[in-house]
Amino acid sequence: MKRWYFWVGLAVSALFLYIALRGLHLDEVWDAISNAQLIWLLPGIMVYFAAVLMRAWRWHFLLRPIKPISTASMFPIVAIGYMGNNIYPARAGELLSALVLKRRHHVPVSASLATILVERIFDGVVMLSFLFFNLFQLSRFAAQSGFIDLLRSLALWGTVIFVGLLATFLAMASFPQKADRILTSISNILLPAKWRPGARHIIQRFIHGFGALRSPGEVLVVFAASICIWLIETCFYWFVMRAFPFSVSFFTLMLLLGVVNLATTLPSAPGYVGTFDAMSIAFLTAVGVSPALSAGYTLLLHAALWLPITAVGLFYFAREGLSWSRDVASVASEQELQS
Repeated sequence: MKRWYFWVGLAVSALFLYIALRGLHLDEVWDAISNAQLIWLLPGIMVYFAAVLMRAWRWHFLLRPIKPISTASMFPIVAIGYMGNNIYPARAGELLSALVLKRRHHVPVSASLATILVERIFDGVVMLSFLFFNLFQLSRFAAQSGFIDLLRSLALWGTVIFVGLLATFLAMASFPQKADRILTSISNILLPAKWRPGARHIIQRFIHGFGALRSPGEVLVVFAASICIWLIETCFYWFVMRAFPFSVSFFTLMLLLGVVNLATTLPSAPGYVGTFDAMSIAFLTAVGVSPALSAGYTLLLHAALWLPITAVGLFYFAREGLSWSRDVASVASEQELQS
């Protein structure tokens, strides 16, 4: 509770929640939710879990140079990671899934974290491509909302950051020995002598985690898998939309998906409370959906994204025999070392 990132995330979430709910008539929002045709959530949630399964396959593919692990074995670990992100601060689910991977399959944490970073970079690139693919729609909405100017800035700076990181990782994968020398030199400058051997070991394992990016064909496979994942998740957004009396195009939902997921990279409370909601409501309102329907759709969408995967993750967490106080505390300590 005393860690700075918890309080920063809480403050950011509180600010965005205020922005999201400001000016809304909550009785109208409740009417929108209570009149929703919830039956549409069933196929939507099934589609969402198909995307989670695809994520498990993608991680299995990235881990092949380190250790072959089946997609079926990866699915529970991915679910545990989602659960950790949803209920523990500072995206501890990423480290929690790396911890489970180490316990079950003896994959070094530094190597698995490298593959997780690769996944997140590819996710960011796909989200930005969704934004750029729909720039023609942004120009139509520009006269209606100054919010669109924020999206353009987000797309621009996001592209610089994510493409730059992707290029760096590809270079590290293509020239591992040179990357090792550079990172070791930097660690020797920054770290005391007693920590340098351990840092060298971590650097070598971390670079080894980029093994799946050494072939252009494998890079294309990861990129194609990432596109499939986010298109499947867009279908989930579409099914939830069917529960409400409004309709926007599939391309608009792709744009919404890109906006809200890039917004969740900001510090926030567990489960991306506030950041997800404010950006979704603002975007839907900008494209002509009423504020009450925008808020009702967003709250139901967020609940459907949060509850099922969190429940499944908790089930697998308990089945693994993990201890919340012991294992999550170890993740928190490891996270402090990473920061």
